[in-house]
Amino acid sequence: MDRIELLKSLENDQEYYTGIGRQFLSNSDIGTLLNNPGAYGKSRKDGKALAEGRLFHQLLLEPEKVIDFPVCDTSTRTTKEYKSFIQEKGVEFCMLQKEVDDVIRWTEAIKQNYTFYEMIYQADTQYEVPEVTELCGLSWKGKADIVTPDCIIDLKTTADINKFKYSARSYNYDSQCYIYQQLFGKPLIFLAVDKETCQLGMFRPSTEFVEGGAKKVERASEIFKRYFGDNATESIINHYITEIL
Repeated sequence: MDRIELLKSLENDQEYYTGIGRQFLSNSDIGTLLNNPGAYGKSRKDGKALAEGRLFHQLLLEPEKVIDFPVCDTSTRTTKEYKSFIQEKGVEFCMLQKEVDDVIRWTEAIKQNYTFYEMIYQADTQYEVPEVTELCGLSWKGKADIVTPDCIIDLKTTADINKFKYSARSYNYDSQCYIYQQLFGKPLIFLAVDKETCQLGMFRPSTEFVEGGAKKVERASEIFKRYFGDNATESIINHYITEIL
């Protein structure tokens, strides 16, 4: 498969996440490789955070993908009503109506802000764009939320907009920034919305932030090669952490 065919295939979410895209590393693997490499390659069940993030991006960038999906109008997932609902629908998980309402509230806050709206929906802008490259001798992939003629834009939600600049590293946004700037050859800008207050924030990564991300990619790549690469030198069962107490 040539590069054009590959990127076309990766436009499809199923191919990107569970199909041909599985042969590539991505930023979502960074945390696992650095913190719990034994969990590398194991699938994650759908949950509140993943479902909210998916709907958030679809409402803003791919509204045509927002089709009828099961939503339960109950207070929590511990109620009998919720358990009966997912059994009836034949699913393991579904969003609550109040969660859907929250996501809509976040997206409306972004759309109503002139600067954010202009950045996201400007001319010559592409959405959900896949790309691949080689970093540290390994194949990496990424799918940019928004690619403009001048930059990449990544959309985020946050529990506290005033702490975003501090939490960004713990969520590996620094490594994401490095990977995506290598993939697309453009600077990356984060646009974030506070999930509680709907306050918005624009965050431009510093050189130090990106360099920190590059170091994470290097360390994660070393761990992958050691335990999972074609020429792996150790079994993952021999992995352990060491700390000074």
